[in-house]
Amino acid sequence: MEPRQEGEAVVFEAQRRQLTGLAYRMLGSLDEAQDVVQEAYLRWHQADRDQVANPHAYLSQTVARLCLDYLKSGRARHEHYIGPWLPEPVLDHAALAADDYADDLSMALMLALERLSPLERASFLLHDVFDMNFEEVADALGRSPASCRQLAKRARTHVRASRPRFRPAQQECERLAAAFAMAAQSGDTQALAELLAGEVTLYSDAGGRVPGALRPVIGRDKVVRLISGLTKKGMPGIRAVRAAQINGSPGFIIERESGDIFTLSFDFRDGRIANIYLVINPDKLRHLHLQPQS
Repeated sequence: MEPRQEGEAVVFEAQRRQLTGLAYRMLGSLDEAQDVVQEAYLRWHQADRDQVANPHAYLSQTVARLCLDYLKSGRARHEHYIGPWLPEPVLDHAALAADDYADDLSMALMLALERLSPLERASFLLHDVFDMNFEEVADALGRSPASCRQLAKRARTHVRASRPRFRPAQQECERLAAAFAMAAQSGDTQALAELLAGEVTLYSDAGGRVPGALRPVIGRDKVVRLISGLTKKGMPGIRAVRAAQINGSPGFIIERESGDIFTLSFDFRDGRIANIYLVINPDKLRHLHLQPQS
């Protein structure tokens, strides 16, 4: 590799973590995010470096534009998604960290971003999370700075409304997740009910690829009945369960006898489980592998 190319690669690799984090937050898919970042890498090598005053802004703008193009091309597919949509679960959330939102890749935040328009999402992420000024955001999105400021303001309002005011301590979250697993496995419906918020919601993302609930299950009684029913059936074919940090929150990777896996994770509020996220769509789990216990 020539010295100039080597220098270009060093500059890009220094940005790769944040660029992947931006693309993942835009698309909700780690595989697609990595594809977008690789395309940005190719464009970076083709760019006229003399015209790039700020590599961070240039690369972030490039990734944002590529994500918007990706969202436009995939809109029909996404709009016809079967059942609840959840992002691809990630285990190494620190690898996608970004400033004030470094430890927040929660399913709740990702779902809040998904409810925004693509332009709102991009304006909010570029300005609030990746610290770009609105002139730079405007260059990326082909809008005026004033328009981008309004887009980000609307997005910020929705995102803040979706996030709990007080985040529980990690130890408390882990205790609740472990207690949930114990109550579910033992069939103790009373203990299970005591762990759940009254309006707890269970989201099951199967994407039409495998059997799954087509709508979120809402309410403590309904969720308890569902989990109790699965327990009574013996959760057929379960070979291994491993605790894991999924999108920064305590959860579990569960492996079937067939070798297929699925993930279970939670949101916690006021000392109870507020949301349960079950990802069973195999297309979203290809990057995960259950490691043998040491």
